[in-house]
Parts: sequence; structure tokens; C-alpha cells
Amino acid sequence: MSDHRIPLAGVIGSPVAHSKSPVLHGHWLKRYGIDGYYIPMDVAQDDLAEVIRTLPLMGFVGVNVTIPHKETVLDLADIVTDRAALIGAANTLIFRKDGKIHADNTDGYGFIENLRHGAPGWDPLAGPAAVIGAGGACRAVVASLLEVGVKEIRLSNRTRNRADILKREFGARVKVFDWVKAGNMMEGAATVVNTTSLGMMGKPEFRVPLDALSPKAVVTDLVYAPLDTAFLVKAREKGCVTVDGLGMLLHQAVPGFERWFGERPEVDDDLRNAVLAG
Repeated sequence: MSDHRIPLAGVIGSPVAHSKSPVLHGHWLKRYGIDGYYIPMDVAQDDLAEVIRTLPLMGFVGVNVTIPHKETVLDLADIVTDRAALIGAANTLIFRKDGKIHADNTDGYGFIENLRHGAPGWDPLAGPAAVIGAGGACRAVVASLLEVGVKEIRLSNRTRNRADILKREFGARVKVFDWVKAGNMMEGAATVVNTTSLGMMGKPEFRVPLDALSPKAVVTDLVYAPLDTAFLVKAREKGCVTVDGLGMLLHQAVPGFERWFGERPEVDDDLRNAVLAG
């Protein structure tokens, strides 16, 4: 077999047509003059195992994984990173030359890098973090905040049981607040994160009260459609530094691209504009 095959990568999910990843990786491939391709692939759950086994034979060097396959692929991988195991999901697969499938989760990395770039003065040790929501995205956020040293994470979810499960898994630094008291956990919080779909186009509005929010807090929303959510607008009106959710998508893509195509790509305004236009 020739070593000069054109490297292929892509994103697997169902549905997947809405994914911004092909525009994102396509922009980098063009920028760095790399002879490779990145394509969206709509794969049904029943076909997932067969597809994952077949892709390396077709010249694929790896794939991103999105809903509903992020948990399932852990069982199909030969090697699972500690952070993917902790989060319970993978978003990046690397097909190694020895035939092994390596599963990782770069969502937490993308989240932290987005905060560091979007709010250069952000300090994880400045005080507690208040996190709204307890779904799949929240797991990566909580794991990454704990990893960078946040001493206390206040968590609230509409269904309290899901938040309690995260507390059991992540330990004593996580404090759970009832949904009706979600506004209370903003008091003294240095970092505030919305991990829910509230405020997204076509979804219910974000209604958690922000009266107790400190103007010194750094506030971020994982929603990036719209880019400037009502949550971020209200936080900015209170004097907070705000960081939109698009940067997390951009930064989480960096480690995978580097592993697949051998070039560490840069996240900049050109990339943001290309993804927004695409």
C-alpha cells in the first residue's frame, strides 16, 4: 500500500448537514496548502460500528463525532483518553497506523481556550464558577474547569437529578442548586456559563435571573446561533466581560486537525468569518 494516499477526515453524526466543521477544516486545509479533504457523513446508529471499521481502509485518518454517536464510539475505540472516559463521550477519533482507534474529547480544551482568548484576564482561581445545565456539553465544561483549578462549581439544571448525578461523579467541589434558585448561584461567581440550549434560535428564552451577577464575572454561552445571545447582552449590560460560543467550536477542532493533517492550525478572525459565512 502506498504511503502517498490523500488524507481524509470528516464528521459523523445524524443529522449532520448543519455542521460547521466541514467549512472550518476546509478553511484550514486551504490556508495551509494541505492535500486533504474533510466531509460530512450522516451515519445511522445501526451502521456506526461497520462504518468506523471501514473508514481507515478508505484512507481516513480520523473523524469528528457528533450527536447521537459521541457516547457509543467509546465502546468502538481501542484507546480512550482519560478525559474522554471522564466526560463519557468522544468527539475526536484518530485512526492510527497500527490499526488502533484512539478516542478523545477536545470539547473541554476548546471551552478553556475560548475563555482564555476571549477574556485574556480570565483567572480560574478568581472565584466560584456557576454552570447552568447538566447535559452532555456540561460534562466537558465541568471536567475542564476542575482541571484548571476552579475551587467550587455551582450547578443548576431544570431536572435536578441530572445535576446530582454530575455531583456524584465529579465530587465535592460541585454544589447543586435547585432550578428555582439558579439565580442565587450567580452571587460572587467569577465565571458564569450557560451550557443549555436556552436562548438558541428556535428554543425557549433564557430566563434565569441575573440580578446577583457581579460585574467582575466572565460570562460565556455555549450557544452560537445567535452569536450574541440575550444572556450575553444582559451580562454585558451589567459590566461583565462576555465570550460567545463560536470560539469553543473553533478551538476544539485544533487538536484533531493537528493529529490528522500534521499542522497545528491557528484560530483567528479569518477563520471566524469563514465559519460564520458558511
